[in-house]
Amino acid sequence: MESSRSALLSRLVSESAQTVSSPAPGVILIDFGRVAFGNLRLRLPEDVSEITVHLGEAMANHRIDREPPGSVRYAQIKVARDSAEWQQVCPEPDARNTGPQAVLLPPEWGVVLPFRWVELEGWPSDVTFEASWIERSAAYASSWNDSAAEFSSSNPLLDRVWELCRYSIKATTFAGVYVDGDRERIPYEADAYVNQISHYACDPHPEMARVTFDWLMRAPTWPTEWAAHMVFMAHADWQFTGETDWVAERYESLKTKLLPGRERADGLITSNAEEMKLDIVDWPPSERDGYEFTSVNTVVNAFQYRALALMAELAQAIGNATESAHYRDQSAALATAYQKAFFDPTRGIYRDGEVTEHASQHANIVSLAFGLVYPAHQPAVIEFIKSKGMACSVYLAQYLFEALLLAGEATYALELMLAPGNRSWRHMVESGTTITWEAWDQSYKPNQDWNHAWGAAPANLLPRFILGVEPLEPGYRRITVRPQLGNLSWAQGVVPTVHGPIRVRAQKEPSGEITFEVEAPPTIQVVR
Repeated sequence: MESSRSALLSRLVSESAQTVSSPAPGVILIDFGRVAFGNLRLRLPEDVSEITVHLGEAMANHRIDREPPGSVRYAQIKVARDSAEWQQVCPEPDARNTGPQAVLLPPEWGVVLPFRWVELEGWPSDVTFEASWIERSAAYASSWNDSAAEFSSSNPLLDRVWELCRYSIKATTFAGVYVDGDRERIPYEADAYVNQISHYACDPHPEMARVTFDWLMRAPTWPTEWAAHMVFMAHADWQFTGETDWVAERYESLKTKLLPGRERADGLITSNAEEMKLDIVDWPPSERDGYEFTSVNTVVNAFQYRALALMAELAQAIGNATESAHYRDQSAALATAYQKAFFDPTRGIYRDGEVTEHASQHANIVSLAFGLVYPAHQPAVIEFIKSKGMACSVYLAQYLFEALLLAGEATYALELMLAPGNRSWRHMVESGTTITWEAWDQSYKPNQDWNHAWGAAPANLLPRFILGVEPLEPGYRRITVRPQLGNLSWAQGVVPTVHGPIRVRAQKEPSGEITFEVEAPPTIQVVR
């Protein structure tokens, strides 16, 4: 039932080959330009009776990689010509992403997998291959509009990062539900939230996020902090659409995501031995900057604080002033206890927990991103975060860059985003990938897949902070536009909303002042 509902939100689109070549005798190599989830339609001439078709995400020595690393995809299919004008070419189902919890696709689609390249092996030397004989049936959101969002700037590399991330969001809509890439094909709460806010920044349709939210309410996953992301998702829906009915119907169920029964008298969340195994902080574990887990965990409590603060706003939005006040009081009490338990006044930064002196980048990222750092303490926290570089994964990078950009650190943030080495989006772009990865590099997560939307945070970060478009009222009825150009001389783009597109062009004058122009629909009030 749920899989059929989600499938209505995506559809198959026919795509033509970008290039065709012959790297070896009897081999035709087709490049579709970018990776997409799909399968093939193939027309074989009468004098081609049987061929072997190879599909892949990766290349090695100018051929499709038959043994790609981790969860990078490759498939081989024997195809015998039949009487049909067009033959559907699909791999066998993969047990890694067709488990009992996996999002299933319409059976009439056939099996889909992510691939860019196709090799036709065994092609007769006396038969000229025509590019019109092959098409990729690629799955995308039914509502997707490629021209809904735009971004360009004075830095071409940053523009390539934006396009990589924008396309990543498009390509990973294939299942009609946000899934964590192709290894499992199931939704996870943190993945879904980053996917949701990036989807809004690329195409203004909330339906897929809503289907994913409902799916996760019925089938939650295990990490502690992932529960808070359900509150984040509901709040993001309200902020983007301005609608309260959808939230109101789900409000009571959201209360179960506030870790009931784990609160201490002062409001801090505690973790027993079993619960500590579920406190995730970051993923994979090697990306935690040496985080020391304790029974009172800084990162868990920062997420709890943020969830309580957003629940207060949601309760007020649906007309429940009493519960709104209750959640405000809870969040305020937790914030006070947070400072007492975790802040180290000697160093001016936040420890990982109540009974450890270790301070990770992660504890300080979430403290700053969620507004838990007092203004007087912000300089020391910011400098500590910056001293670590990119010590977090592609997931927590969403909050790292929010923290930096909320603090006005656009120059450093853009430098970090485009830094040399293998821990940046520059590395992904220069690798040639066309969809963001699950990790910064294969060396950090050997089983990673190459089609993970939680690695596409710049899709939302660039319009929100570099172009500076943020709602002041739910539904973008009133917005603020405060561009942060950092080391850019100019940036421009289109930000989609439910009211229509907002167009921004910002430039840095010789004096250093940023000037900008905004075009917005008449239903949107721009507050400068």
